[in-house]
Amino acid sequence: MSGIDKSRSFLPVNIAVLTISDSRDPASDRSGDLLAEMIARDGHQLAHRDILRDEAGQIVTRLRQLIADPKTDVVMTTGGTGVTGRDVTPEAFEAVIEKKIEGFGELFRWISYAKIGTSTMQSRAVGGIAGGTYLFALPGSPGAVKDAWEEILRWQLDARFRPCNLVDLMPRLQEHRQPA
Repeated sequence: MSGIDKSRSFLPVNIAVLTISDSRDPASDRSGDLLAEMIARDGHQLAHRDILRDEAGQIVTRLRQLIADPKTDVVMTTGGTGVTGRDVTPEAFEAVIEKKIEGFGELFRWISYAKIGTSTMQSRAVGGIAGGTYLFALPGSPGAVKDAWEEILRWQLDARFRPCNLVDLMPRLQEHRQPA
């Protein structure tokens, strides 16, 4: 059975939030605000917060900067995961991801399907790992951000969650880079 093992200690995770949008600014970034609030509410640290335009090069550059920052454990983006011409977040992620976490996108769409039906097929939410940092691209709507956090990431980023969680794996994410 899954759940929180209260005999284990909570370990806060350092999370960067990037909003990808041509139209949002700090005053209108409801999805980024919501994600930052949920991260803090659940005891984690907001490591960085930025708003970037839907420009793949800018997104790749910022992702690489955050991956290189030892104070960043996880990067979450909101926006740019749809199917329009300006939606380039998954392509930017593809340029930096070393290992995909296919189950994240699959699980997100399964959860989303229960709420919005077949419209979920338009989401290209993606997860992966690069340089020992977890990367998650979420759709830009507050509802999607809430679903991803409340039903997936909140639990997987809690070291007390059983039977397993992503936090327990953090020390091992760069084993392939260590000499044999």
